[in-house]
Parts: sequence; structure tokens; C-alpha cells
Amino acid sequence: MGAAMRRIHVGNALSAFGLGFTVPYLYVYVAQVRGLGAMTAGLVLAVFAVAALIVLPFAGRAIVRRGPLPVLLVALVTASAGALSLGLSSAAATVLLSAAALGAGQAVTQPALATMIVDCSTAETRSRAFATQFFLQNLGLGVGGLIGGHLVDTTKAASFTLLFALEAAMFLLLVVVMATVRMPRAPHIGGAPAQSAKGSWKQLLGNRAMVQLCVLGFVLFFACYGQFESGLSAYGVEAAGISTSALGTALAANTLVIVVAQFAVLRFVERRKRSRVIASVGLIWAVAWAVAGYAGLGNGSQTMATAAFISTYALFGLGEAMLSPTLAPLVADLAPTGMAGQYNSAFALVKQLALAVGPAVGGPLGASLHAPYVVIFLLFSLGITVLAVRLGRQLTEVQNQPSVARSRVVVQGGASAGQAPAHA
Repeated sequence: MGAAMRRIHVGNALSAFGLGFTVPYLYVYVAQVRGLGAMTAGLVLAVFAVAALIVLPFAGRAIVRRGPLPVLLVALVTASAGALSLGLSSAAATVLLSAAALGAGQAVTQPALATMIVDCSTAETRSRAFATQFFLQNLGLGVGGLIGGHLVDTTKAASFTLLFALEAAMFLLLVVVMATVRMPRAPHIGGAPAQSAKGSWKQLLGNRAMVQLCVLGFVLFFACYGQFESGLSAYGVEAAGISTSALGTALAANTLVIVVAQFAVLRFVERRKRSRVIASVGLIWAVAWAVAGYAGLGNGSQTMATAAFISTYALFGLGEAMLSPTLAPLVADLAPTGMAGQYNSAFALVKQLALAVGPAVGGPLGASLHAPYVVIFLLFSLGITVLAVRLGRQLTEVQNQPSVARSRVVVQGGASAGQAPAHA
């Protein structure tokens, strides 16, 4: 990979490392350390989602008009200011405003970095580039959370201020790193500057395959990521009797599977149709929910229940490793020339919507209605398989399996004179 792509991946790792310092401890910090109560802590978590939903519709247009790098730098400075302010705030109003700045800045960095990866990669290298991004993000979050856990002390507000200051420093360091990136000249649509935001969204919504991918993406994020720290953890504690230490082990197992399996899975994924890979993820996650059902509703021992619950998170990690080199490159391949930023922002918006709705729906269900909770999300996972198969019918052969185009180039290039080239 080139120098620009290496810097982008370093940026992804630094961003995730900084977030890992604070995200697991945000609720405790606001509710207990600052003494603002559970209500304010819940509002802070909601503000992150709301801020993202507000800025993402405008972020895509800004990336198309200005390019991803300037938008990324502004977002990083905003996130750094929000993180530092959050670590110094003690009143509810300033905590909420700081959380809004941090949430908005962090939300915009995702489509900006994704667009930079698209601009610095080719169709042949894109899946591997996004797999590397996902690998480094999980590694950064895990290492950051581990270090943050050893630095934090719930009896000392200064220890949390240190964590948020470190997070702010990571964002500023990322500004320095990304400012040195020399981006290739990305193609732009000639009429893009004169096109209204409404027109660009209308064009996106007219892309039937992209709309179907957004629907599929919402279900994916709703049924998996939206349940990790809300419904599924509540279900594990209430139905399966899982201890907090076992819950931490389950989250660690999820990250470990991603880190270990990412590049081994990549070789399998690159040779398969993308729609079939996503469909198989739905089946894997259906098995994961069935195993979760055994953990909470089965008659096995506590040891068996704990092992089953940890296995659920591990199976989710396997599905995530298969999705990382599939979803983001597919979004890029569906985007018209010069519109990758718009499409990446739209998909990020769908993800944020799912992450906002998922905990609100899954939390109460997982805590009280145990059997319906498992059945509902098992059906959602099977729905992923159905939606993926339908999406495959909307994709061109190359969009669904880019390796087909590469193999044809090889065949045509190797044909001897007088031999007819391979036909589509």
C-alpha cells in the first residue's frame, strides 16, 4: 500500500485508540464521578447519536464539494475540543454541549476516512484496505480500553480528565498525521458544484441498489451492533445470570475473533459474491442468537450458559470480520464518479439510525421478555439473508464479485494472437 494509505490506516488506529480510552467509562463518568445522575448520563449517550444524525446529511455534500481531507481535519479539531471540554465539565449543560461536539466530530470522521480509502485504493485493493481499517479500529479500541481501565479511578475526577485529555491529544495527533497525506486527484462530476443538496439526495435515492443496501445495512447494524452493549448484555445478565466479568470476557472474545480471523476470512470473501457473503453472515448470526437462546433459556449449568454466551459474541465477531471487506467497498462501487463522499455519509447515517434505535428497542426486550427477544432477533438475522439475496439481483456481476473482472483481464491479456478474447 502507498504512503497515503499507510497514513490513513495510522489515523484510523489513533482515532479508535483515543475513543477506547473513554467510551466504556462515559456513563460512569457522567452519572457517578460528576454526580449528574443516570438521567443526564443517558442524555449524553443520546446526544452522541442525535449530533451524528444532524451533521451526517451535510457531511456527504461537504466531502463531495471540498474533498474528504479538509472535512476530516475540521471534524478532528471539533472532536478534540469536545473531548477536552467533556473532561473538564462538571455542569449538565456543558457536558451535553461537549458531548454534542465530540459526537458530531467523530461521526463525520467515519465517511471522510472511508472516502479517503476509496480515493487511495483501486477496485482490486479496496476490500483488503477496508479489512485493514476494521482490524486496526478493533485493535485500537481494545488496547485503548485496556489502558484506560488501568488509568481510571472512580474516586478521582482528575483520572477521567486525564483520559479525555489523552483522547483530545489523539485527535490532534491525527490532525498532524492526516495533514501530511497527499491525496490523489479524485474525479468529480462536472456539475457537482451547481447541484443542490436536495438534488444529490434525490439522485442517491433513485439508485435502487443503494437503497436496498441501506435497508440491509440498517437491519445488520440494528440486529448486531445495536444490541452489544444494551439488549444482549441485559439479556445475558437477567436471563443467563452472566457476571460482569464474564460479560467483559464476551466482549473481549468478540474483538479477539475479529483480530485473529480478519485476514484469514478475507481470502475466502474475496473469491465469493458479496451478496452471498452477507447472506451467510445472516445465517451465522442466526446461529449466534440460537446459542444465546440456549444460554438464557436452556437448562444447562451456569458454566455451560457462560460458555454459550461468550460463543455468541465470538460468532458475531466472525460475521463482522466477513462484513468489513464487503459492505464499505460495495458502497464505493455503487457510487457514481465523484459521489463516494455522499454515499459513504448516507450509509453512515443509516448506521447511526440503527445504533440509536437498536438499544432503545433491544434494551427493554432483553431485560424482561427473554424468549421473544431471542426469537425476534433470530428472525432479523434470517431477514438479513433474504435481503442480501434480493440485493444480489440488483447488482451487476462486477459489483457483486470484483474478482470476476480481474480474472477476465488476465484471460484476455494472456490470449495469444488469433485467439478470440473471453466474452462477458
